[in-house]
Amino acid sequence: MSKVTVYIVSHNYGNYVQEAIESVLRQTFEDWELLLINDNSSDNTDEVFNLYKSDKRISIYKTEGIGLPGVCNFALKKANGKYIIRLDGDDFFDENILLVLTHNLDNNKSNALVFPDYYLIDSKGGVFAQEQREKVFQSNHVFDVPAHGACTLIRKKVLIEIGGYRTDLGAQDGFDLWTRIISNYKCSNVNLPLFYYRRHGANLTEKHHHIFNARREIKKDASISKMEKYKSITAIIPCRESYDIIPNLWKEELDEGLTLLDVAIQNCINSKLFDKIVVTSDNKDVTTVMDKYHDKRLKFVYRESKLTIRSKPISETLFLIVNQEKIEDSGLLILVFLQSPFINYKSIEEGIYSLVLNDADSAFAVEEISKGLYKRDSHGLVPLNSKHLIRTDFDIIYGDSRNTVVTTVKNINKGSLLGAKTVNYITPQRENLFIQTKFDLDFSKYKYLLDKNDK
Repeated sequence: MSKVTVYIVSHNYGNYVQEAIESVLRQTFEDWELLLINDNSSDNTDEVFNLYKSDKRISIYKTEGIGLPGVCNFALKKANGKYIIRLDGDDFFDENILLVLTHNLDNNKSNALVFPDYYLIDSKGGVFAQEQREKVFQSNHVFDVPAHGACTLIRKKVLIEIGGYRTDLGAQDGFDLWTRIISNYKCSNVNLPLFYYRRHGANLTEKHHHIFNARREIKKDASISKMEKYKSITAIIPCRESYDIIPNLWKEELDEGLTLLDVAIQNCINSKLFDKIVVTSDNKDVTTVMDKYHDKRLKFVYRESKLTIRSKPISETLFLIVNQEKIEDSGLLILVFLQSPFINYKSIEEGIYSLVLNDADSAFAVEEISKGLYKRDSHGLVPLNSKHLIRTDFDIIYGDSRNTVVTTVKNINKGSLLGAKTVNYITPQRENLFIQTKFDLDFSKYKYLLDKNDK
């Protein structure tokens, strides 16, 4: 019986998989077995696998297009090792990965898994960057960035205890395992780049729509047991008569009879998480829109015009609502801005799950900034997010999407909006339009009609 089970998954990765297999054969740690799993490939994967069939350390299997999570569960059943690690067919190991990671688990009996840093390579194998993770439980105390789904060494008994991989998601297998393991087990990482991760258009991680949906479901399921401590959840839609690009922006129609306020209200009503949905404004005419909906959770709270000016903290309006509606100190508040008409209610819910999952004081939606950002110093422009060869998860620059903010009532009662511990969650790019100009408003109307015609 081998100490480590390595399994390589290939679905049409025949062009790359030999390099993956050879990287296992070159390991300085020798107590391993290798499972080669062809998941219904239509390329030359079988031919490549057959080159290695006479090696007694290697077993070859074929599955009928069951997808990556299904293959992972298949490998778990076939594995004989104490530890198990996946290598995707288009990536490859550093020769010391098994030596280093096995040593870590051997010497840290309470660790359920360990993961390394890695190199990013292009389709031809050229290294263009190194991804480095801050030390979990040491310099990094927020666990919303998971270990990589592959090339993480895991105790097999832990994988069995948590029930293996979920097969209903279709993506985000690493995030799924991470959320289920990190709550109950200790994890660690080593700051050595020990595998080569290939970035190309065929990567599963490029399928953004599936990733967002899977991530939301994972967060939802992982948060259910922790929701009880929050006695109520209130959605708040702020409106005002003045100080936006046009008076009473909430009245503007994206479609005939469908105002920006309608869209925000409908998003909130679609969610079952909210105990109350509060529309607050200095113009009582907003109630004419609210009257179209017969949801008992929907309430109006009047706020004076002096609370709507741009320089007034929104926390003062929230404090008014908390006191008027007698919202408990253990409650959560989520701001839903009508200036973000394309936010999906599932993204709104994800903000709540992100806060709950990380036991944070607040959470808000962001987008990762890939274009260059600069600031001035005495010698000119200095890049804030230059593309370094070595980059850690603390180097990523985010921009506020401005479509939701989740906070605790405790924060508001202390006079703070965000509190001490803030986490973020990334929303899909199509949801991040925020109406700040007349052009934004016109474009929103045009985009809404396009989306409507595409359905």
